[in-house]
Amino acid sequence: MKAITISENGGIENLIFSELPTPTIGPKEVLVAVKAIGINPVDAFVRLYPDALRNYVKPVEGKPVILGWDISGNVVAVGNDASQFNIGDQVFGMVNFPGQGSAYAEYVAAPAAHLALKPANISHKEAAAASLAAITAWQALVTYAKLQKDEKILIHAAAGGVGHYAVQLAKHLGAYVIGTGSAGKKDFILGLGVDEFIDYQAEKFEDKVQDADVVLDSLFGDHVFRSVDAARIGGRVISLLTYFTDEKLIQKVKDKNLYVHRVSVTSAGEDVAELAKLLADGSIRSHISQTFSFADLPKAHAEIAKGSTVGKIVVAV
Repeated sequence: MKAITISENGGIENLIFSELPTPTIGPKEVLVAVKAIGINPVDAFVRLYPDALRNYVKPVEGKPVILGWDISGNVVAVGNDASQFNIGDQVFGMVNFPGQGSAYAEYVAAPAAHLALKPANISHKEAAAASLAAITAWQALVTYAKLQKDEKILIHAAAGGVGHYAVQLAKHLGAYVIGTGSAGKKDFILGLGVDEFIDYQAEKFEDKVQDADVVLDSLFGDHVFRSVDAARIGGRVISLLTYFTDEKLIQKVKDKNLYVHRVSVTSAGEDVAELAKLLADGSIRSHISQTFSFADLPKAHAEIAKGSTVGKIVVAV
């Protein structure tokens, strides 16, 4: 089968097109003929940095390293203990995250527990897009923040991969949604259904919001201090990138009696199944800004690394 491997960290030139044996499946796995792959910022991150590769991909000595986790495709073989799927089923999900998802390939051996049936009304590209990013939004807002109807939520980077799903999910849950973004993305963010838009380049969001029940912070560094300022006393701050370990940050959190959590997203087929329902009824939709061919997957990496993607980037196989 065709696959893209990486033997050392660095630029996109380190993504190598290879011919590898089609993987064999275990009893709890299915073999998926991949039709589309979702590309995420973490993909570029693990390509660039050895520590990230070790932590997120967990390479196995002597085995080729294939990056990627988000897939949608057709089941072509079923393990003895994977009876929830049949040959011919169309499935999607985030495979083995963290770990070896090996998504950059024509065929992927995927744990059945990490997948769900693809809704018939969406494409493989839309399904692959709605994997890691949508699962992250789900786990952040539902699992950890436990966002409730009529609560106020501030969502940073609302036009991005996670952000655009988070906005739609928050509206589905009945929340009052404030989204931040650049002026050029205002119309897109408003189109997602936010109740308020904040241009983070023109104004300080913490000057406009100090009473958010929930803040979803998706940026590195001390940005999270400002997100804490935007939360109400007794509110919740969910971070996607920054751990709450700084002593000054810990004190601010304590002073405001906040619940805080740094999301470490994990593969969960039950979450994918819930998202599949929302995709099927139109409650959430994937916005795909760019589609690349498998041969141009390195270009997709270069694009996602710019950090300015609106919605999602996918690769058609």
